[in-house]
Amino acid sequence: MGLKNVETTQNTATVLTVVGRQTESELERLKAALNNANLALAIQNEEIEKLAAALTTANKKLILQEEVKEKRAASLIIANKELVFQNEEKEKRAAELFIANKELVFQNEEKEKRAAELVIANKELLSFSYVASHDLQEPLRKIQTFAGRILEKENQNLSDAGKFQFQRMLIAARRMQNLIEDLLAFSRLNTAERKFENTDLGLIVEEVKNEFKETIQEKHGTIIITKMCKATVIPFQFRQLIQNLL
Repeated sequence: MGLKNVETTQNTATVLTVVGRQTESELERLKAALNNANLALAIQNEEIEKLAAALTTANKKLILQEEVKEKRAASLIIANKELVFQNEEKEKRAAELFIANKELVFQNEEKEKRAAELVIANKELLSFSYVASHDLQEPLRKIQTFAGRILEKENQNLSDAGKFQFQRMLIAARRMQNLIEDLLAFSRLNTAERKFENTDLGLIVEEVKNEFKETIQEKHGTIIITKMCKATVIPFQFRQLIQNLL
């Protein structure tokens, strides 16, 4: 019995030793597998972190691209509004130009009408000038001729009053002749032909006063002129001015 128990105990110990050894081997294998799994997991975590970083970067780029797109869209909206405004302004300018062209055409037509009227008026003026230079001056020359002959040949038969009246008649005839000549000169006058002369205005005023002497006496008028001077004028026009004033 004792020997059997000892053997049994030894066998049990041997079995336990073998089992213990097998367990340690399994633990070592498990540890190694666990380490390998941890290493693989760590590598996977690193890859995941890299992917997460790449995804974060891609998201940032995407957000930046969206912001750029929004800015471009806003710029495009502003540009479109500006284009619409410019088109409206162009249409307004075109309408204004159309109206201005119509006005210009109307003004040109009016100018042509005025030019045609001016041509007709010039023709009428030429006709009037011809009448004034021939039909009016001819009887005036006869008056001057006959009055001069009477004063020359019948001078001894005329009273002083008659002589004075004939002299006044000749003066009036010369005045009328001057008016006709001035009128003819005025009818032929244009800007290029205007001749200004340095003239003593006092002399012209005195000539006009003498021409209106009888009228001034009849009206009991008094004409006082002071500080007359020389001036560059068109003499016959200034004479007409003084005549009209008187």
